[in-house]
Amino acid sequence: GDDHKMCKLLKAVRQYGKAPWRVVMHQGGPGGAGEAEPFARELGHMGYDVLEPFQTRQSVGGQVDELRSQIEQYCEPPVLVIGWSWGAWLGCLLAAQHEDLVRALILVGSGPLEARYTEAIRTTKKVRLSDEEQAELLTLRSMAESPTDAARFIELSDMADTYSRDTSAQPNVVFDEVIHKAVWPEADGMRKDGSLLEAISTIRCPVLAIHGDYDPRPSEGVRLPLQAALPSAEFVEIKRCGHKPWQEIYAKDEFYRLVEKTIT
Repeated sequence: GDDHKMCKLLKAVRQYGKAPWRVVMHQGGPGGAGEAEPFARELGHMGYDVLEPFQTRQSVGGQVDELRSQIEQYCEPPVLVIGWSWGAWLGCLLAAQHEDLVRALILVGSGPLEARYTEAIRTTKKVRLSDEEQAELLTLRSMAESPTDAARFIELSDMADTYSRDTSAQPNVVFDEVIHKAVWPEADGMRKDGSLLEAISTIRCPVLAIHGDYDPRPSEGVRLPLQAALPSAEFVEIKRCGHKPWQEIYAKDEFYRLVEKTIT
């Protein structure tokens, strides 16, 4: 079925370094696989053992469970979990439900944790893209199956999301619209009804949230709800930095410094 479409295109996981994997780096989307690959690969070059798992299940609970089994299968828990974009929420849910698996959690470019901050994202993106680009982005979103379409979709998203990017590392991305349409409304519902924050408030491991000041997702939409739900969490905003800190020319050194401090 559709569940396995993405598995055919990609292995269930990618690995950098050697077993046992101690860092788990997972993705945006839901349904976007491989967008953070340059980040995972760079951590591998820096000498860390990184697992990059891909989520194929078509429900929030299914994705949490799939991630749990991938960590149990490939890693020696507890591991450091790094979640980017939608992956930040997934990491939170995993840490809330399976505290024995996660020793620390880094949230990178998380979506706002309360619904009232979401309108700001659309407003900011509108300012940064022309009408034609916005229309093209919407069209591509529903048909970004081919690698060319997916690459163009990411290019347009990056135009709105990035302060100043280093384009040398181009990720190999598979976007699965079926997974996105199944999982995202459910995840958005958890943000709206407060159950996402409720889960976050039960997390016991150290949490660091890193956010770019140029990310269209407003940093206060992460910082304020996170501090209220989990006072022990640390929040760092990086200047001149968009949604993908690892490809930001001015911000990536500081970003990697923060990540390394948490890994070691």
